[in-house]
Amino acid sequence: MTASATPARTDAQLATLLPHPAADANKYTRGKLYLVAGAAPYPGAARLAGTAAERTGAGYVELFCAGKSLLAVRCGSPSLVTRDWRTWHPARLEPPREGHPWACVIGCGFDASPALMELLAETVRAFPAPLLVDGGALGLLAGETGLRLAAERAASSEAAPLVLTPHGGEAARLARAAGLHDAPDAPELAAALAKAYHALCVLKGPRTFIADASGAVELARRGTPALAKAGTGDVLAGIIGALLAQGLAPRDAAALGCALHAEAGRAAADALTDICTTAEDVIAFLPAAVRAIAGA
Repeated sequence: MTASATPARTDAQLATLLPHPAADANKYTRGKLYLVAGAAPYPGAARLAGTAAERTGAGYVELFCAGKSLLAVRCGSPSLVTRDWRTWHPARLEPPREGHPWACVIGCGFDASPALMELLAETVRAFPAPLLVDGGALGLLAGETGLRLAAERAASSEAAPLVLTPHGGEAARLARAAGLHDAPDAPELAAALAKAYHALCVLKGPRTFIADASGAVELARRGTPALAKAGTGDVLAGIIGALLAQGLAPRDAAALGCALHAEAGRAAADALTDICTTAEDVIAFLPAAVRAIAGA
């Protein structure tokens, strides 16, 4: 398989995708993001993804996390609606209404417990709107069961998009599970993973590649080493998830989300240095990223 990436979109192209709220918007018409994240050792991942989603415009973020993570998340992020993930049952959700878009992000701060594999499987099978899989859930997806779940979701008569956001190590694990042994370069790997998992694949790195199952690959430029810090992947998942929740198509959400993430990292590094920038700083500088892309 050969794949080459099309150039990254310009600011002018990306600016048309910015989800400015309508004059009569409310928190539900601005999009609801369900976030399933934050095992007991990793409440910070849930907080980072959730607050990044709010900062990127999602009107309502409902977070389901481990019971032991609830207090840390609630105290640190009071505007997140936070519940124990034992109450997360996507099969019981009514389909989203016209004009009230939804999305879900699952996996930030996951560990490898069997209970979380069951949570992931139920979500892939039943969540009726765009679903982004990140972090520890990518490791759970990397296997025969995960490949089957992705194929079943794609084949469903009510199929909703699946988005995967692996870094290099997670991508290698997904590739081994799918029998991709020819060690392609990054654009080819992104395209091969997208095809194998019937998904949009956002292969993160110094140069990020966005690929869909048709083999089309798009470069997301602007990367900065300031983003090479723990937690910035959770921030990106929250950003893209928020854009999906506001109704953007998966490829558009990924392209705009990666650009906002990188621009926020650059703005944070300009203010704080590339040594001192943290994941929390990337969230704080998202307004500067929006202004930069909008040309304001």
